[in-house]
Amino acid sequence: MILVDRALDQRQRDGRPVRVAMIGAGFMGRGVALQIVQRTPGMDLVAISNRHLAGARRAYAEAGAPEPVVVQDAASLSRAIASGQPAITEDALLLCAADGVDVVVDVTGAVQFGAEVTLAAFAAGKHVVTLNAELDGTVGPLLRTLADEAGVVFTGASGDQPGVQADLVRFVSSMGLEPLVCGNIKGLQDEHRNPTTQEGFARRWGQDPYMVTSFADGTKVSFEQAVVANAFGMTVERRGMRGATHDGHVDELVTAYDVDRLRELGGVVDYVVGSRPGPGVFVLATIADAPSRHYLELYKLGSGPLYSFYTPYHLCHFEVPHAIARAALFDDAVVAAAGPPRVEVVATAKRGLAAGDVLDGLGGYDTYGVAETAAATRGERLLPLGVAAGARLVRDVPQDQVLHDADVELPPGRLIDELRRRQADRFPV
Repeated sequence: MILVDRALDQRQRDGRPVRVAMIGAGFMGRGVALQIVQRTPGMDLVAISNRHLAGARRAYAEAGAPEPVVVQDAASLSRAIASGQPAITEDALLLCAADGVDVVVDVTGAVQFGAEVTLAAFAAGKHVVTLNAELDGTVGPLLRTLADEAGVVFTGASGDQPGVQADLVRFVSSMGLEPLVCGNIKGLQDEHRNPTTQEGFARRWGQDPYMVTSFADGTKVSFEQAVVANAFGMTVERRGMRGATHDGHVDELVTAYDVDRLRELGGVVDYVVGSRPGPGVFVLATIADAPSRHYLELYKLGSGPLYSFYTPYHLCHFEVPHAIARAALFDDAVVAAAGPPRVEVVATAKRGLAAGDVLDGLGGYDTYGVAETAAATRGERLLPLGVAAGARLVRDVPQDQVLHDADVELPPGRLIDELRRRQADRFPV
């Protein structure tokens, strides 16, 4: 942020704002729009795409922007951007191809659709900031390589827990410590929650019940921690991560892990339920030399060998403009896969499933996601949750059993399945 704010101020003075197009105008998208329009000098939200124009119009209205114009082709979008008038459309691909857009922000959480718009943005030379951890956790390693080949940045967002963890990892590493645990602090974990049980909470906060369910049933934290693991070459100790309940402070977790085992694994991602300060993130790190350990003890971080660092919040949409600016102005990714997939998210039966059932979407009634090593996912032919929606079961699957590729028939002709095949070819085990 120390560099980003100054760089944005300069773009504002120069009259060259970073031009942003946003895809998705739900609860989080409206927050992003508000933050860009009201509080981010040097950045313009030039266009919004949404399935329903009313949602895009509402996002601009709540942000206090001028009345947007509806556009249906490239020429009318270009005119709107050139004149400084906000534009809305149902055609997301139109925004990806627009000449007057520097960065595309995906706020959808839809895996298949997110893949389509991300590739379209790459093809047009646009950076992509994604709040779509579900897509990133499914084909993020491939998308990172495709972004590199296109000369653009593909990155997760600041403010999302993977981005906050990534910033903390970079901070800790810059001081010479070795991060060994990246953790996410949750308030609730119940794999059998569904949109019916979460409807009241969702209604209170104006959110989608399916999205709220994906947080409650562990799907979201699994995708988020897979993104972190793939960014820093980490893994999971076991399927589903440790996921301990701990009602104390995260500082107390320094005695919960074996340092030698963590080093052997190359570091792990994990989460805890009920810890303070929540809902934040933490990194447990170590350092070998005695002088540094002496200093850390003097500075009240304990005697080691693990030291606790944490951020006591994640501010979601408030921080997204930082990621946009880092991509557009510094070619810097907040968090992105750094090589082969290390951790995947596999589909697990939320209830007893019967042959012939067609699986519903993320945060639904049929499945929840658990983190597993990429090697086990591929070796055991487990079904990635990111491709499970719309699949038809060919056999019964009992509750809480992980699904396998052989348990389902996938819909034909989907881009996400093609990308999975390309990712497997690009990163053979």
